[in-house]
Amino acid sequence: MLSNLSTLTAQNTSKRVLNIIVFGAHPDDCDNKMGGTAALFAQMGHRVKFVSITNGDAGHYEKGGGNLAKIRRKEAQESAKRLGIEYTVLDNHDGELFPTIEVRHQVIREIRNWDADVVLTHRPVDYHPDHRYTGVLVQDAAYLVIVPNVTPDTPPLQKNPVFLYLQDHFQKPNEFKADIAVDITSVFDQKMDGLDAHTSQFYEWLPWTEGKLAEVPKNEKEKRAFLIKNWSRPISPKVRESLVKWYGSKKAMTAVHAEAFEICEYGKQPTDEEIRQLFPMLNN
Repeated sequence: MLSNLSTLTAQNTSKRVLNIIVFGAHPDDCDNKMGGTAALFAQMGHRVKFVSITNGDAGHYEKGGGNLAKIRRKEAQESAKRLGIEYTVLDNHDGELFPTIEVRHQVIREIRNWDADVVLTHRPVDYHPDHRYTGVLVQDAAYLVIVPNVTPDTPPLQKNPVFLYLQDHFQKPNEFKADIAVDITSVFDQKMDGLDAHTSQFYEWLPWTEGKLAEVPKNEKEKRAFLIKNWSRPISPKVRESLVKWYGSKKAMTAVHAEAFEICEYGKQPTDEEIRQLFPMLNN
């Protein structure tokens, strides 16, 4: 149970609109890792923006190039409508991302223009080079977003945001730490709606990479069941432990779906009280 001070702080925070920005390597990455939490933020009146660093023009077994990029931009915009957020797809080639100064400037501009309170991205230990380099790019921007002489065409932030990592299962050199866990049970269907918008990925490309393309149903109801079966994950013991910390034992044990985040060692280092301010759904 929140203390009186925590309750008062949460009430005061709820009056301020928070600006949340999430960087994924490809269109659909943010949706998969953060779609439920994004929907909760949007329901509460806060601003959420997903940014795909690449245009996704290589992620398919038949389509490719500019035509695929157009498809994936359209899918991203449809997902944004379903989640109640904004979505930007940058024009860097899929599978060719590298942490250059040019792309770093793109990331810095996105964070500044959104006046971000919280920035989320991949950990730089992921299996996909685009994911790893997206993590590196955001890390490299973590201090520079407040430096006026860096990317001077965009005014610097007056404060450093909190930077967080999206959940993954990789163990080396360090496993993911569930510092924050959000119960997304109430918006799980909406998250699935967002994933469903990425037809080229969740019903075509990703099943193809796993040898499951023949298993994708044609019937819409059955497709939804396929989506849930393949793209929802059980809550791990460590994420459940984090839910207990933030929600208390009783509510944490009723959660069916959750998303978790790790505090990055760069950027502002938040206290537990500040995390409750930045994630007001934890106070419900």
